[in-house]
Amino acid sequence: MSLQVAQRIARVKPSATLAVTARAAQMRREGKDVISMSVGEPDFDTPAHIGEAGIAAIREGFTRYTNADGMPELKDAIIARFQRDNGLQYERNQILVSTGAKQTLFNLCMAVLNPGDEVIIPAPYWVSYPDMVLLADGVPVTPYGPASQGYKITAKQLADAITPRTRMVMLNSPSNPTGAAYTRAELAALGEVLLRHPQILIATDDIYEKIYWGAEPFSSFAQVTPALHNRTVTINGCSKGYAMTGWRIGYCGGPREVVAAMATVQGQSTTNASSISQRAAIAALTGPDDEMQRMNAAFKARHDLFVGGLNALPGIRCLPGSGTFYAFADVSGAMQNLGLADDNTFAEFILNEALVAGVAGSSFGAPGHLRLSFACSTATLEKALERLGKALARPAAQRSGT
Repeated sequence: MSLQVAQRIARVKPSATLAVTARAAQMRREGKDVISMSVGEPDFDTPAHIGEAGIAAIREGFTRYTNADGMPELKDAIIARFQRDNGLQYERNQILVSTGAKQTLFNLCMAVLNPGDEVIIPAPYWVSYPDMVLLADGVPVTPYGPASQGYKITAKQLADAITPRTRMVMLNSPSNPTGAAYTRAELAALGEVLLRHPQILIATDDIYEKIYWGAEPFSSFAQVTPALHNRTVTINGCSKGYAMTGWRIGYCGGPREVVAAMATVQGQSTTNASSISQRAAIAALTGPDDEMQRMNAAFKARHDLFVGGLNALPGIRCLPGSGTFYAFADVSGAMQNLGLADDNTFAEFILNEALVAGVAGSSFGAPGHLRLSFACSTATLEKALERLGKALARPAAQRSGT
């Protein structure tokens, strides 16, 4: 007899990125030289001054609980950063510090969604967005922005997706998985639509803000549409831009009543983020940006190399991104050339034949695509491109299992 689990678990699926990463790790343990391009994690070390702040916190015995919603000193650093970088003003009671931006987003869904509430999530989307909504008894609505639109939805698509049940819109710019970023004009057009619907909350995930090289300066949604500031929860964190994934610090600024509800959810789940990590985050947000700028320049150089290399492969098309460390390739031509049924089969093919691990686009709401992370060295990227080229050109009789 099997033990019963909650029905809500049947609504969601395990993270595809974590599943592929685990598979690649297992193959490595078996002695196979797999290049893992599935995980969204900078390959740089956390900058030294940030690490030293964490070490100092341990040595000083700063290892006990903090306020459940975050240390006042860290909140002040976050407030200053929002003002400095985005022109957004918040009070302490409008800030929540969480164990990663992922928890921030989960807190938000649990705090504001009632059964049947709809959340508009533009596709391609990060794999966890729809499942978070489902866990909170909401309904994901996923209008698709095709490659011809730069993988971004239009104002008309947003307007067409809104119903009387729409409670929230989730925006992610620059985007995981595509690297696409909305321009100021595009954000303003979306804002014009949302101004007509006062019941809708906007959640904007800016976690890749500092890994960005777009043609115009980065813009956050509330920065472009100040009339919607009081309906926008702006989410960010230290994981990506500061190479602090394992430190697990995310945060948000938003309407007082919404942030208070999110803090209640967190207070009954994880309580505070790590005290040590919070001290390190203060150093990150208030310290010099030299290392961050160096990392961003390296990601841009890798992007140019890798996207160019992918576009030279048969049956693969890849739009350049404006940020992040992902290449989102249309592999439908390669699938057709190889006689493969779908992008999951293609991802399995390159893992077995090229020993390169990527994540199928279906997991991001974009069938026929593959997400590959270029958060690895130039030499590794060149090796991956070489392996992919050979696998795509290999006759069927020479493939594994034939």
